[in-house]
Amino acid sequence: MAMKRRIMQSGLAIVMTSVMVLAGCSTKSEETSSSSASSESPYEVVMAFPGNDQKDLLAVQDEMNKITKEKFNTTVKLTPISVSAWQQQTNLMLAGNEKVDLMLTYANTYGTQVAKGQLLPLDDLVEKHGSGIKKVLEPYQLAATKIGDKTYAIPTARDMAANYGIVMRKDLVEKYKIDLSNIKTLNDMDAVFQVIKNNEPNMSPVVPRSPGLSIFTGGYVTYDSLGDGIGVLPNYDNNMKVMDWYETPEYADQLNVLRRWFQAGFIPKDAATSKADGRELVKANKAFSYFANMKPGFDAQESRRVGKPMVSVQMTPAYSTTGFIDLMMWSIPKNSKDPDRAMMFLDQLYSDKQLYNLLAWGIEGKHYVKKSDNVIDYPQGVDVKNTSYNFNAPWMFGNQFLSYTWSTEDPDGLKKLDEFNKSAKKSKALGFIYNVDPVKTEMASVNNVLTEFSIGLETGTLDPVENLPIFISKLKASGIDKIISEKQKQLDEWAKTQK
Repeated sequence: MAMKRRIMQSGLAIVMTSVMVLAGCSTKSEETSSSSASSESPYEVVMAFPGNDQKDLLAVQDEMNKITKEKFNTTVKLTPISVSAWQQQTNLMLAGNEKVDLMLTYANTYGTQVAKGQLLPLDDLVEKHGSGIKKVLEPYQLAATKIGDKTYAIPTARDMAANYGIVMRKDLVEKYKIDLSNIKTLNDMDAVFQVIKNNEPNMSPVVPRSPGLSIFTGGYVTYDSLGDGIGVLPNYDNNMKVMDWYETPEYADQLNVLRRWFQAGFIPKDAATSKADGRELVKANKAFSYFANMKPGFDAQESRRVGKPMVSVQMTPAYSTTGFIDLMMWSIPKNSKDPDRAMMFLDQLYSDKQLYNLLAWGIEGKHYVKKSDNVIDYPQGVDVKNTSYNFNAPWMFGNQFLSYTWSTEDPDGLKKLDEFNKSAKKSKALGFIYNVDPVKTEMASVNNVLTEFSIGLETGTLDPVENLPIFISKLKASGIDKIISEKQKQLDEWAKTQK
């Protein structure tokens, strides 16, 4: 809930939790550049993205360069930056003159970077060199990144929608004969959690998914956050009327559920202060379940993540919002010495299957072996712990639908993901990007109040009967009504421009 907005504001945190681990592999489009190496002068594209350095990074880079040098006389310098240093280092890069041609961009920093003139408009470049990008991304997906009438970043092709629900230990579901078909609403979980509490006294029935978050953060959402969650669109429509989520009956109802679970011992007593990762708690036999945003193949993904078979139950319909589409994008900073070449290279990551999989998974025979045309596994003696190349972030590198499928995954997983994206309902505000600058002072004050109250309320630790009215009062004193009024104004203006 409230913390989700701060996660949406911190694209980096999402990557880490959400980082939500997306997996994927299928083919959507494969194009080669019409430019020939002989017609282009040599150029090196510097590509910055979050990730730890890999032992075989240069070997993979060399193999990628063989492809792009032959196509359009371009090489790439892969520049992974550790997650802990990402924000500071990229701020320095963009503020100075350090050469960088492609940079991963998150929704939380996107508007600010554009306002500072740090990112180049890409519309003309996409028309000239982005044929692969345009074949993969739907027009509404490209339009969702526009600020004003210009595009400054290209979203990665991956899951661009989500539904929400609960993820549980499959072995315990089977052991205690829990009938998942009976789970339709939050209230249906009481009986399930009671079974776990009665039979597994050393295990918490439900925990936050990621450190420092509340139970429903990123795991049970029924509105479009409109960027930051301070002023939302309930049910992704609400006749385009922005609401203060914290004053809605739905929020109060959720807090009552969480308080009931906390008092029943279903939620850990230290949930509001714990820094433990919920998935690690499941892995360590200390927790049974957590709420999460989901997609096709999610059970297999989480099973790999926690090292135990997991099973999920969907509780909400799938929706696509601006926030999901803009979660992860590629931009060309003003520091680029050759924006045309940068776009030519980026387009290949949306169209060239061989190049994409080199970047995503490494070198065939060394970092993976093929089991069939599109299915891969680790070579003998290699696994996720000792491999010398694996960022394990296929959703980050352009077009995930070009990815090979791991042998542990559903071979039709990406086909199902593509269908999932296409069938998801669209928020009525899809494409709206909120500019917080007019109310920056009020935002700072409101965020201080959220920090004080939200996680306590949203883990059931604080009694909502006593604390919710105080919370709402302090939000109003900090200027939340002004923020919502400004967001409504911007939303109304945006709506007038839509056909």
